[in-house]
Amino acid sequence: MMIDLSVIIVNYKVKHYLLQCIDSVIKASNGLNVEIIVVDNNSRDGSIDYLCAFYPDVIFIENHINIGFAKANNQGLNQSRGRYVLLLNPDTVLSETTLSDCLRFMDGNDDAGALGVKMLKCNGTFAFESRRGIPTPFVAFCKMSGLNTIFPKNRIFGRYYMRYLDVNSVEKIEVVSGAFMFIRRCALDKSGFLDEDFFMYGEDIDLSYRLLKTGMHNYYIPNSILHYKGESTQKNTYRYVYNFYNAMLVFMRKHFSDYQFFVTFPIKTAIYVKASMEYLGKRLRRCMSNKRMENLDFMRQFKYLFIGVQVNIAKVEIIMNKVGLKMKTIRIDERLMKYGHTSVDNYWQYDYIVYDVSLFSYSTIFCFFECAKIHSPKMAFFHPDKNMIVTDNYVFL
Repeated sequence: MMIDLSVIIVNYKVKHYLLQCIDSVIKASNGLNVEIIVVDNNSRDGSIDYLCAFYPDVIFIENHINIGFAKANNQGLNQSRGRYVLLLNPDTVLSETTLSDCLRFMDGNDDAGALGVKMLKCNGTFAFESRRGIPTPFVAFCKMSGLNTIFPKNRIFGRYYMRYLDVNSVEKIEVVSGAFMFIRRCALDKSGFLDEDFFMYGEDIDLSYRLLKTGMHNYYIPNSILHYKGESTQKNTYRYVYNFYNAMLVFMRKHFSDYQFFVTFPIKTAIYVKASMEYLGKRLRRCMSNKRMENLDFMRQFKYLFIGVQVNIAKVEIIMNKVGLKMKTIRIDERLMKYGHTSVDNYWQYDYIVYDVSLFSYSTIFCFFECAKIHSPKMAFFHPDKNMIVTDNYVFL
């Protein structure tokens, strides 16, 4: 039997987020022939053994060193058999219709090389990196100088994030995010796999550009998924800043070598400036705090609201009492089923809304948050079969 889709996920020390990600992929695979390939980049946290117990049908590749995101994805690509492939981050959650909607679109649009979707932040707002333009020297200059922030919807200065496009319509775009990159197999055969010169970041821009060079188009469709964005990376470190901006430098050298003299210096300058700003910001935050709190202590200061079935309230309360969370539970009624937390009085006073995934689908939860008038609370998920509450900053067990 032909495999419709190969889903490739590279993991690094986020086994609980990956578990939730795989759960959403399986739910979205209903009626489809999908294989899931997980490449572990030397997590050293028991990820493989932990996940094998839950998902014996998943193909696991275990690396004994961290070989980087691009190279690990290529390992998965070499073993994949689907007529389409999906490069997926482990810190994502798909809606139940994501894969079928993508397959339907790609089957109906032969000119589509790759496809991206509407990625949401944890509060339900749109993540701008869902759609981007090719960082030509001018586009890169607008990004680094802040012109794209000053004129976000201008088609000249705001091309990096393409915010002038409608987030709720199908659009042709240039760069598909590597967090969710749905690719036609024959297009990938023409463009080649990911460039392993990119250790982390930039490989999605490079591949998107090479797909465009084959004569195919890259698209965006407004199917919502959640992207925690960088759960496995430390974004306030010099290493993160260096890798992020150095990837742009590698891309420029590869595709715009004629402009290298004008581009290399400002990007290198940006690396040092951004790294210094992050370092000083981190020092300032420490000075403003009497003591650097552990992650669990940090999470205890927030207010949580649980919405789920009565039988799972007791399970949630056990976790709540064990870790010392301030959580309110609500019994389900017809209004809650229809409108979710937006029907609760003063719902914006809560920091996290915890939804019972045995009662609510992921797509329904995403809809509640997208439709909310106030986006201050963040979404969280309770998995009763695993006694696990997943938030953007912590997993409660």
